Amino acid sequence: MRIAVAGGTGVVGRHTVDAVRSAGHEAVVLSRSHGVDLVSGRGVAEALAGADAVVDVTSIATLKADAAIEFFTAATGTLVSAAADAGVPHVVLLSIVGVDRIPYDYYAGKVAQEKVVQASAVPWTILRATQFHEFAAQMFDRARLGPLHLAPRARTQPIAAQEVGARLAQLAAGTAQGRVPDLAGPREEQLADMIRAYARRRGYRGWIPALDVPGPQMAGMRAGKALPGEDATLGRQTFAEWLAAQ
Repeated sequence: MRIAVAGGTGVVGRHTVDAVRSAGHEAVVLSRSHGVDLVSGRGVAEALAGADAVVDVTSIATLKADAAIEFFTAATGTLVSAAADAGVPHVVLLSIVGVDRIPYDYYAGKVAQEKVVQASAVPWTILRATQFHEFAAQMFDRARLGPLHLAPRARTQPIAAQEVGARLAQLAAGTAQGRVPDLAGPREEQLADMIRAYARRRGYRGWIPALDVPGPQMAGMRAGKALPGEDATLGRQTFAEWLAAQ
């Protein structure tokens, strides 16, 4: 099979590409560094020629709802339109667990993205996954006040990005299934503990206070709204195992 991966150079995209190739399929990477721009449409039609499936793992570094909605609507809109024109029979989208339960700006963009896929003429599959293990590193760098790092309290069930990539490759090689069960890590973790463990692994020895950080994302996560349901598919690698391998 020829499987195109939009966002194939990102955290989960590169693992998706590796999994596609490991399964014996041809992977086509859609990214600006490969001459493809989903917003402008440059190179999209050429990249999708002859594709049997498309995996969308695109992302944007913004915390503003308007920017997230504009990007995901434009980029995924271009992708599914080009897929329909090219006769691609299957689009697979990666989304986030709890995206419709937490009123967070970035999540508003993901909700809009899901609606674009659901309204497309191409048969689709949507997989929602929990935060990746790398989320601890992102929060360590983001939750900082001058020289002081903070550890937001939140409930999460992190999953290895590699396992998400493998699941996406598996779904792309099959037929469209609509919304499939969520994908989550093997156990619930406390985000503050993850951040502290990551900091120690990096050699940081400063004090990292655990706090109830304000804002809809952390409030929603503290309430358990980012946790998977009982029917979720669970991965195997724990956060501690992932951290030890870094």
